[in-house]
Amino acid sequence: MKQYNWGIIGLGDIATSFAESFQQENSRITAVASRTLAKAKTFAEEHGIPEAYGSFEELLANETIDIIYIAVPNRQHLEHILKALKAGKHVLCEKAITMNSEELGEAMKVAEEKGLILAEAMTIFNMPLYHELRSQIDSNRFGKLKMIQAPFGSYKDPDPTNRFFNPDLAGGALLDIGTYAVSFARWFFTAQPKVIASVMQPFSTGVDEQSATILQNDAQEMATVSLSFQAKMPKQGVVAFENAYIVINEYPRADEAKIFFNDGTIETVVSGNTSQALNYEITNMVKMIEGNLPNRSLFLTKDVIDLLDQMQQQWNK
Repeated sequence: MKQYNWGIIGLGDIATSFAESFQQENSRITAVASRTLAKAKTFAEEHGIPEAYGSFEELLANETIDIIYIAVPNRQHLEHILKALKAGKHVLCEKAITMNSEELGEAMKVAEEKGLILAEAMTIFNMPLYHELRSQIDSNRFGKLKMIQAPFGSYKDPDPTNRFFNPDLAGGALLDIGTYAVSFARWFFTAQPKVIASVMQPFSTGVDEQSATILQNDAQEMATVSLSFQAKMPKQGVVAFENAYIVINEYPRADEAKIFFNDGTIETVVSGNTSQALNYEITNMVKMIEGNLPNRSLFLTKDVIDLLDQMQQQWNK
């Protein structure tokens, strides 16, 4: 069995969660990099990682590393994706994978040219629950899909200097939490939708503080996506069909769903484990590299980024 060596670029909160969650038989984290060697060394020592680098270039020059996990701020994703791919590394990048569709297209082209796997670390596309629900939906036991509701509200300290509201760091609700809501909707749509309408309320810095969006595809399936950085909302996704509706609480890392049938019957579906959300991403990344899993998630990611672009285009009219 091949042992895959991972390197981490960017050592913030999500990288910490990634390192703490990492439990794999055929993978290990062997190196981390930050812009300061001291930070990299501290992170490596805390998580039992052998090597630490004070520059990203040094890590990429390590020929023993197979996969790079990118956890830098959104605006820096493309730069590091391209450098990692050109260094011959597979890439798993935090969401949102790029700032827009043009950037993602550039990254996908390089990945294809190099014969490497590029994927977004989107939990929704990797949680076992969603694959189980997809199997049941495809059996047609629920009838035709009609409507999806995907709210996500989070209260952030209204400090214009923090990353959530800083335009220089690609702040705003859309790229931080909106990507989850749109990914949830896209998973259930039978075909790519379009943005029919979208309105946004900006924060004082100009980034999007809250928004409401309607999506619809040619099959007349619809979704509402509501986002806020100044009001908490339950992360409760609802997927309504002709014969039943599905409710998924805490949908970004869900392992349970309830199905309410029109005749009053209620079923509970449990699959996977919320605590292992990041490990599912890691496991599936290796499966894709080994050719045991098609990289379908990247094309769903492409659809999502395209929808985020459409939303921003409507706001800028």
